[in-house]
Amino acid sequence: MKRYFTSISEPIADYKWQKLFYERWPAYKSWLNSSKNIIDYKSSLEALKTYMPEMVPIHENLCDKVGADELARTFLTGFQPPAYFSACSQAVSTLGNIALIRNYDYHLDRFEGTVLHTAWNGRKVIANSDCLMGVLDGMNEDGLAISLTFGGRPTLGFGFGIPFILRYILEFCSTLKEAVDVLHRVPSHMSYNVTIADRSGEYRTAQIAPDKKTLISVSGYATNHQGESDWEETTDINKTRERATFLHSILNRGFSIEKLTNVFLKPPLYNTNFSEGYGTLYTAVYKPIEGLVELHWPSEKMILGFDNFIEEHKVITFNHHKSIAV
Repeated sequence: MKRYFTSISEPIADYKWQKLFYERWPAYKSWLNSSKNIIDYKSSLEALKTYMPEMVPIHENLCDKVGADELARTFLTGFQPPAYFSACSQAVSTLGNIALIRNYDYHLDRFEGTVLHTAWNGRKVIANSDCLMGVLDGMNEDGLAISLTFGGRPTLGFGFGIPFILRYILEFCSTLKEAVDVLHRVPSHMSYNVTIADRSGEYRTAQIAPDKKTLISVSGYATNHQGESDWEETTDINKTRERATFLHSILNRGFSIEKLTNVFLKPPLYNTNFSEGYGTLYTAVYKPIEGLVELHWPSEKMILGFDNFIEEHKVITFNHHKSIAV
């Protein structure tokens, strides 16, 4: 199985983002139309104005760039999207300099495979893209790094898709405290674990859910559950507890950034279950002090900086044994 992975630099959204939208919008449109609960644009825009008002000018600019119709404009608010699930593992290394390391485990056919270098609000952001303007994981030039994992609960509720909340944080926050305040204030429509680290060396993990208060802990890792599992089927498939126990053991042994990165590239954290939609599609390493982003596969890596961001186009071959970049 092969997929493209592309790094794109475009500080102000223009023809590169337009091209990304036109290529991916048909699939997202089909996904939205498969749902019976599409929220109208007026309500979606009002929610954006209420909870993330600073994002409104960015939202309107992106919509205007592509001549978005009402459905696309609704989608790009990030409000009340259909359900989506992933696996993923993430951890913070504090031996030496701080780093946030994560594996993104998801279905190959539903993966954008794009890392964007932007400055939509004047602040530089490097992030793995989802939902065309959302963020799976990323870091801004102030050294604030953030990543998500699915929280393992099927409950749907009032709120935004978590990738849009992460985009908001990277666009408008500089510190861990500011990011935590957003996670307390902006509702998420599903349960997620969000790990945050900043240049000061501070880190936190937030457990957010549509039906519970946001819980902030000093934990430096997360997999795909929140306390007692609410969805045993996914717990069995993605081995979330086994991965969490493994991470706890590894972090207690004080692995360096390089050594911990290598651990993420091997089982049990590296998952080859691509046919079931839980394969590891990339390993990301965010280094807030150095301002560097690394993307790893078992046989290749990409190093990206805010001032020396290199645009690349890779074809990654995924199989049940390893992933090879060519």
